[in-house]
Amino acid sequence: MPSFGKMKKDSTMTKILNIQNLEKTYSSGSKKLTVLHNISFGIEEGSTFSIVGPSGSGKTTLLGLCAGLDHADSGTIELCGVQLNSLSEDERALLRNKNVGFVFQDFQLLPTLTALENVAVPLELQGDKNAAKIGMELLDKVGLTDRYHHYPSQLSGGEQQRVAVARAFSNKPAILFVDEPTGNLDAETGEKVVELLFNLNKELGTTLVIVTHDIELAQKTQHILRLKGGKIVENQTIAL
Repeated sequence: MPSFGKMKKDSTMTKILNIQNLEKTYSSGSKKLTVLHNISFGIEEGSTFSIVGPSGSGKTTLLGLCAGLDHADSGTIELCGVQLNSLSEDERALLRNKNVGFVFQDFQLLPTLTALENVAVPLELQGDKNAAKIGMELLDKVGLTDRYHHYPSQLSGGEQQRVAVARAFSNKPAILFVDEPTGNLDAETGEKVVELLFNLNKELGTTLVIVTHDIELAQKTQHILRLKGGKIVENQTIAL
């Protein structure tokens, strides 16, 4: 099995993610639906990048492929300098554990664990003896030090999403994939979560990739990839 160490911040690589000629088709009985058509783009290390488009445009499918959660039918995906096509499922999982973080719209916290335990569990699974200490430091960064002992059911939606953000940064990911981070939050709470993501992006140098239907959020990123009908209709660099 290849060794997947942390991607070094001083790496000479300019692209942390490189997608070439990606195609994805789903079968339903005798029918086939192609949800992504000839997708090609690259994301620079340390940058902020958004993928936008209407429902059904292929945004979430593309995110899953980029993160190695699913397989493309054709084309290539290079993540952190490694071609995903050549990896086994175990090797993909190892690469994700070392270099990738996730934040989902529905939080995906474990209900039987406290906020601290939810943040620390990825580190504990890796055998990190300082998991609790690091977990508390991350909860402090997201402003939840005084809520560390609360369970998800005892936290508001915004607090749960902040715990999810802290957990996503627990392995110091080189790249963070975020799927509709404000979808289940009110406008004020959503803005605070977005600010938190961008602040941690700057502080930790993590590449930030956001899937969103919110154009206002997308315009906060350095690059916008717009999908429609599974095709790229715009690939724009924003002057921030």
